[in-house]
Amino acid sequence: MLYDLHELQRSFLTPLAAFTETGSQLFSHPGSPLAYTPVSRHIAATYELMHRLGKDYEKPAWGLDSTTIGDKQVAVSEHTVVHKPFCNLVNFKREGVAAGSDPRVLLVAPMSGHHATLLRDTVRALLPAHDIYVTDWIDARMVPLSEGSFHLDDYVRYVRDFLRELGPEMNVISVCQPTVPVLAAISLMAADNDPCVPRSMVMMGGPIDARKSPTQVNRLAMTKPYAWFENNLIHKVPPRYPGAGRAVYPGFLQHAGFMAMNPDRHLRSHYDFYVDLLKGSDDDAKAHRRFYDEYNAVLDMSAEFYLDTIKIVFQEYLLPRGKWRIDGKRVDPSAIHNVALLTIEGELDDISGQGQTRAAHDLCSNIPAGRKLHYTAPGCGHYGIFSGRRWRQTICPKIAEFIRQPS
Repeated sequence: MLYDLHELQRSFLTPLAAFTETGSQLFSHPGSPLAYTPVSRHIAATYELMHRLGKDYEKPAWGLDSTTIGDKQVAVSEHTVVHKPFCNLVNFKREGVAAGSDPRVLLVAPMSGHHATLLRDTVRALLPAHDIYVTDWIDARMVPLSEGSFHLDDYVRYVRDFLRELGPEMNVISVCQPTVPVLAAISLMAADNDPCVPRSMVMMGGPIDARKSPTQVNRLAMTKPYAWFENNLIHKVPPRYPGAGRAVYPGFLQHAGFMAMNPDRHLRSHYDFYVDLLKGSDDDAKAHRRFYDEYNAVLDMSAEFYLDTIKIVFQEYLLPRGKWRIDGKRVDPSAIHNVALLTIEGELDDISGQGQTRAAHDLCSNIPAGRKLHYTAPGCGHYGIFSGRRWRQTICPKIAEFIRQPS
């Protein structure tokens, strides 16, 4: 019912969004005589702000058409190398760069409400020196019921399948939520002596042991019973989507949760955007649009995956307690011997608290000390460890150096 009400609201807001977009153009476009009236800038700014608050945000394009290698600009093209019902494995092919000349990297994107394009800045910084593959997760409302369910264990199987498809000598980078299933996948592969175990794994800002330094996100999962999440946050996809009837945790609820965590910051950001429009500060206004075009574009998660994550990761802590079993096999990170490990945390991360990612070092007890490294990024919040200036100037170079260390 809630999903249906949301769709009804969208149907009312769509004409308003179209009207305000047109109004903003009428009072700002150089070819319009209304743009030269005394209060045109105020009217245009008001209309654009209303438009952006009321519009529907679709999945953004990656927009990575080129990269710079040395002093040469190189064309980049996207290729789907593996298609699964809930995920596409995408390779960013750099034209004219010989295969094998740079380390290959599987970048595992989070399935936590946003599209994989949230890692655009991550990919952009890695592209000049790495052959990048990304897990591009599909909005669950677009997956027909005939494709079956998708659990957290399926996420682990997907990661394992992708690593086997790509072959040996891969380097895996997981950002936030996937640190848990990635560590599980590599643990199971190591226990089976799988030849496609990666040579290194980089884990960034993830809840490997959510008992450590609990954040607001952790406390919600700890204070509410499992049944509360099942009864209040799970809804059926409406008929107009391919996944009609599928039980999901809707993206719009996740987005509301994101906004509620820092309402003052978002209100200030929108006010600053309005002021930037009045002042004609085009660069600042463009930066606001870029951020919220991505931040407001959300996807639905399958109910099974979401509820499994609540239970396994945030309530029962099965991975750090050694109690997680997949296909009858216990997930045991101590089975990993020959995979280099780098963990990265942000000093100011309010999503994954201090020590939650670093916990991988204790779990992976049989990786030699010389092949394990931890870095806490000073002054960095959650998004700052994979996006922005600190990511580009400090963290990305550390990862590139770590990946290139001899086995």
